[in-house]
Amino acid sequence: MSPEVALPILIPLTAGALSMAFWRSRMMQRLIGVAGTAALLATSLWLFASVQEQGHVIMNAGGWAAPFGITLVADHLSAIMVLLTGIIGFAVAVYSLPTIGRGHETFGYYPLLHLLLAGVAGAFLTGDIFNLYVWFEVMLLASFALLILGGERAQMEGAIKYVTLNLLSSVIFLSAIGLLYGLVGTLNMADIARRVALVEDNTLIDIVAVMFMISFGIKAAAFPLFFWLPAAYHTPPVAVSALFAGLLTKVGVYALFRVFTLIFNQSVDFTHEILLWGAALTMLTGVLGAAAQFEFRRILSFHIVSQIGYMLMGLALFTPLALVGGVFYILHHIIVKTNLFLISGIVYRLKGTHDLKKLGGVYKAWPLLGVLFLIPALSLAGVPPLSGFFAKFVLIRASIEAGEITITVIALLVGLLTLYSMTKIWAEVFWKKAPDEDSAAKRVAPVSQRHLWLMILPIVGLAACTVFIGLNGQLLYDVAEASAAQLLDPQGYIDAVLGEQP
Repeated sequence: MSPEVALPILIPLTAGALSMAFWRSRMMQRLIGVAGTAALLATSLWLFASVQEQGHVIMNAGGWAAPFGITLVADHLSAIMVLLTGIIGFAVAVYSLPTIGRGHETFGYYPLLHLLLAGVAGAFLTGDIFNLYVWFEVMLLASFALLILGGERAQMEGAIKYVTLNLLSSVIFLSAIGLLYGLVGTLNMADIARRVALVEDNTLIDIVAVMFMISFGIKAAAFPLFFWLPAAYHTPPVAVSALFAGLLTKVGVYALFRVFTLIFNQSVDFTHEILLWGAALTMLTGVLGAAAQFEFRRILSFHIVSQIGYMLMGLALFTPLALVGGVFYILHHIIVKTNLFLISGIVYRLKGTHDLKKLGGVYKAWPLLGVLFLIPALSLAGVPPLSGFFAKFVLIRASIEAGEITITVIALLVGLLTLYSMTKIWAEVFWKKAPDEDSAAKRVAPVSQRHLWLMILPIVGLAACTVFIGLNGQLLYDVAEASAAQLLDPQGYIDAVLGEQP
């Protein structure tokens, strides 16, 4: 038994149930929110340490051996993703204390937060393709409910687009699972990988692969069905936006990395060529959308799309170095993008708007906040010595070594346009003179020093992670390299899950 692989799922579910039990106690819900996410972080550290020692950590639910029972599997990639889930969950829970109002808490903010974290962790740890679908639906349910908390018009409009496209993704995903089960007769991903190589008609496998690509591509906000993300992510409370920005699309990216290295690796020239063009178009459309925006969270939302392209680029090139770069980029981006959204929330609390034209003077009034913005912003743009530079450097080098000059040029261009967008935010929000009172945003209630520091604390922690990664790039590179080595060795995953089965 390896309880550490099940606890990242069980702890959020238990915390969510306790939050429901203390429905009428705001203090207890907030306490459980912080304590539950702290426990998730501690457990994820335990799991990460176990994987570093053992390579794979397996748990068969109910004692039923794979492929007959439900299997939970942690390898290097899933363990680091669960660890980042714990970090982001804890940071958002602390940030929520001064920013989530009584109304949102009354309508179930904290139980939904725990349910979402359970869904994310479950998707990272499941070894069963149907249970991956189940955890996706858990995430969709929790995220949709979080998205519409408050019931504002903009929220409802964004939520309709969000849920419509994600339900389309779910239909395609479930249909693809049915076709795959009809071809191989199993739902365990390791067993599928073993049996799919025996299927004589690769055309059918390629069709199913494209269906999975479309489904996961929608959830990852890849081109062309990405527009649900910038339509939705700027509408809920900032804590919710930050949680979504850090984790939700990365589950789709993780699923692509998992199935297109473990299961659909027979027709790389076909499937990964589609992924490569998708990566290029995702990068370009996302960054051009960001360049055209003048609203803080809309810019950040479009940049989520463009950065997804870099991650897909690593998978599409499908070389050892490219996969290292792709994994490195996922890890870096989760921390950086969450932090930028949290910073946008402080700016809103101080100034009462996200509109760049109505902002200004933030650096003069709060220089610490300006510095805290520059760290993730410059990292996102790939400025050395921060984490984003090393992630982009590895990907650019991998693309050059693979002879893919077009994607190399696009990646460099997108990096420059990203720097332009971050510079625009810096100039408009932090550097320019504050607008006159009569032309400024709506008046907002003063933020207490206690609440302000509670908001800044997780931002400082995430910024410290970004700087640490930048100054100790080799450490994260080694983690990414171990993940890439396992992804390129599907037989190791199969043997770990199925053992000595013929």
